[in-house]
Amino acid sequence: MRKKVIAGNWKMNKVLSEANSFVDEVVEKVPNSDQVEAIVCAPFPFLASLVEKANGSKVKIAAQNMHFEDNGAFTGEVSPVMLKDLGVTHVVLGHSERREYFAESDETVNKKTHAAFNHGLTPIVCVGETLEQREANETMNLVEAQVKKALEGLSADQVAKTIIAYEPVWAIGTGKTATSEQANEVCTHIRNVVKEVTSEETAEQLIIQYGGSVKPANVDELLAQSDIDGALVGGASLEADSFLQLVEAGTK
Repeated sequence: MRKKVIAGNWKMNKVLSEANSFVDEVVEKVPNSDQVEAIVCAPFPFLASLVEKANGSKVKIAAQNMHFEDNGAFTGEVSPVMLKDLGVTHVVLGHSERREYFAESDETVNKKTHAAFNHGLTPIVCVGETLEQREANETMNLVEAQVKKALEGLSADQVAKTIIAYEPVWAIGTGKTATSEQANEVCTHIRNVVKEVTSEETAEQLIIQYGGSVKPANVDELLAQSDIDGALVGGASLEADSFLQLVEAGTK
């Protein structure tokens, strides 16, 4: 049985004191369960402090992005070597906001996914369609193409350890949520795509999250679906109580 993975993506929010207080509270109250994994995806300036605070706890700390090169003349970028040295365990790649505002492409997501594995980081690879693409019935083809490119060149073992987050762009920060059936339909398609490019065994190990206006009020219904193994959560992860409720839902 696949465990549930709840990842809170803070995006560009909080200051250090707020971040520290959040993790202090979550570390103290997070469920002691092997059924669920709690991940905090924090801005770069907070990572060292949060890794130290979460050390020895059930809480993992993730970066929200990284470069695919180990080092070099890339002003303003952060490398996988730096993240690994800090003790970060996961990294979010290809979020729709990175794709929309910062020219992230399927090709760079693939390079970053390889770089993550080269340095012992677990990639959380985001895929998803816009409202226009959904209305044009392009969802399945688009998501399939994103998944295949992201996983290109990985070993079956690496694919099995990847986390894929399906985030319909039209449901991120809008208050709109795909119905649990809509979300599961795409997550099932993702698992079938992975089965096609690797094997059924690998596909069954893969963790697939849903993201897009997930909150305590709808998380139980989403996690009850056959192919949704967790959530990548934005706004509802900014308050410790809300985040803890989401993690608790993963133990049911």
